[in-house]
Amino acid sequence: MWFFKKPKNRAFERRRVLDVKVSRRQATRQRVRVATLAAGLSLGTVFVLFLLWRGGTWGMDYFVYTNKAFAIHEIDIQTDGVLSTEQLGRWSGVKRQQNLFALDLARVKRDLELLPAIQSVSVERVLPHTLRIRVVEREPVAQIQTATQIYLLDAEGVAMLPLDPRHRSLPPQPGERCPTLTGAGPVEVRAGKAVESPQIRAALRFLVAFEHSAMSPVVDIVRVDVTASDVLQVSTAQQNEITFPITDFDKHLNRWWLVYSKGLEQSRQIASLDLSVTEHVPLRWLEAAALPPPSSKQRKASPYKKKHV
Repeated sequence: MWFFKKPKNRAFERRRVLDVKVSRRQATRQRVRVATLAAGLSLGTVFVLFLLWRGGTWGMDYFVYTNKAFAIHEIDIQTDGVLSTEQLGRWSGVKRQQNLFALDLARVKRDLELLPAIQSVSVERVLPHTLRIRVVEREPVAQIQTATQIYLLDAEGVAMLPLDPRHRSLPPQPGERCPTLTGAGPVEVRAGKAVESPQIRAALRFLVAFEHSAMSPVVDIVRVDVTASDVLQVSTAQQNEITFPITDFDKHLNRWWLVYSKGLEQSRQIASLDLSVTEHVPLRWLEAAALPPPSSKQRKASPYKKKHV
């Protein structure tokens, strides 16, 4: 019967419990050792990487950024305009004996392009001792008078102040005088910023088209009046008053050339011509007594070495 059964030996049960506890302690110790080893390896790797980084930085400083073998001996500056290379060198802020690799090329480019008279700049290293700078200047095509200042405008309408003669490589030439834009009214003009007036922008497009037309070699434009929103009133040094619509400039410049050629055949000169009218164009010839002495326009080479196409 159940009360005659031999009681179980509980000592063996306690040994099994102790065996379980011992196994858990060993597993815990093993995990601690693995974690400690991993942390040590991680810290060692970070330390080695730090030493490599510091060593690489020191090596770059010693062998490259402070190495006199890469000191600047020559600053090669070229421009397609009228600014002197000496002045461009001063504006660049680059000094001889500076290290080519330590020089911030982006900073040199940015500083020069902040000048309104400069359109774009490229800067490059030519090892071992040369810094090459190439400058593209803004070429003025017109001028405008505000209440306090005369500004020059390039073909994109970007305004700039007339250059200080001390900053030029050659003195101003008579052929550099730009046509004057009038009738714009109060307009915001800031050096280095593009003028937003639609009439002024139309006048600039006309002047660019004129330089590529057959009329450019024979007349000088002295003034473009932009008072009206739909036409341009053009005045020339040859006493011509020509009215242009603000579109299709090439077409209307060719019409002007045809009328001018017909006048040459008859020894007559245009007094006024309204090309904004498509049919029965209003035309008035200069009276014989008012005709200026016959003279041809003297073509003056632009000091800006642009490739006009």
